[in-house]
Amino acid sequence: QVQVVESGGGLVQPGGSLRLSCVASGSIFSINDMGWYRQAPGRQRELVAIITSGGAPNYADSVKGRFTISIDNVKNTIYLQMNSVKPEDTAVYYCNARGLGFTKRAFNYWGQGTQVTVSS
Repeated sequence: QVQVVESGGGLVQPGGSLRLSCVASGSIFSINDMGWYRQAPGRQRELVAIITSGGAPNYADSVKGRFTISIDNVKNTIYLQMNSVKPEDTAVYYCNARGLGFTKRAFNYWGQGTQVTVSS
């Protein structure tokens, strides 16, 4: 079993910054990649940023140049540094972790989500 826990959400003013964290723990042999997704009310969940264990990131066009994803492989933790946030960044942010468990079976787990609200 793998647990994925996000933290760091909250209320931030437009143009401000926020840092999200996500820890994966439990029966983890190796991580393939971890990513951040978000879902705004009435909209589908969408990819924000994803990073491989090797540190290669990919971003949604809407956040390129503003958000930065990073990974700490020792801690099985990823971070999302959100700068120059906009009201349209308001959403529940979910963390996803994919990898192999101790039994060498693939896993794909989601966290419970953390709310990010951008408002003055």
